[in-house]
Amino acid sequence: MTTAETAAGDAEVDLAWLSLDDDETVIWAGGPDRRTLIPAFVVGLPLSIVLIGLVIIASEYLRVTNTHYVVTNRALYEKTGVLSRDVKRIEHGKVQDISYSQSALGTHFGYGTVEVSTAGGSGVEMAFKSVPDPRAVQQHISDRIKRERGDSGTDRTTDDVLEEILTELRAIRAAVDGDGNGGGRSTVETGATDDHHYEYDEDQSV
Repeated sequence: MTTAETAAGDAEVDLAWLSLDDDETVIWAGGPDRRTLIPAFVVGLPLSIVLIGLVIIASEYLRVTNTHYVVTNRALYEKTGVLSRDVKRIEHGKVQDISYSQSALGTHFGYGTVEVSTAGGSGVEMAFKSVPDPRAVQQHISDRIKRERGDSGTDRTTDDVLEEILTELRAIRAAVDGDGNGGGRSTVETGATDDHHYEYDEDQSV
């Protein structure tokens, strides 16, 4: 069983349409929350007596069940289409921004939309619409991209940057202490409003 097929079984998503490279594995797979069909049923059932309601319900059901989203260790995929198939792919390296949003109904039921923008793109290039727990999906994508960029040395965590700054400050302090071993006088300016300056000998305790 392939990695895509395993993930499909876990997420109850058919990934037969997905073609992956040999070193590409599925991190997350899903689709629109089925509860997004509620408005279609609310509108369609009263109109079912004239058949148009059934058309509304059927078309929305087919749209939802034929929409799939996949996150791999290398890219993001969006598959849409009922009679035809449209597959869109964005590599992690091209992702510039990831955000999520929820409508009032989505907040109540726990689903929302994750939007992906790319470097050099115009606006949102890909949207995982109505996915359950959009914040977790956004985090999945963000973590994967950070891990990949970190492995290649193009991205650093905040802790890494702070550690580098602390190391530099220690080096500067050591250099200053070394220069001051021969004695001398230093001027320290306080933040007092009278703008007084205080002088002290480095060879004497304050």
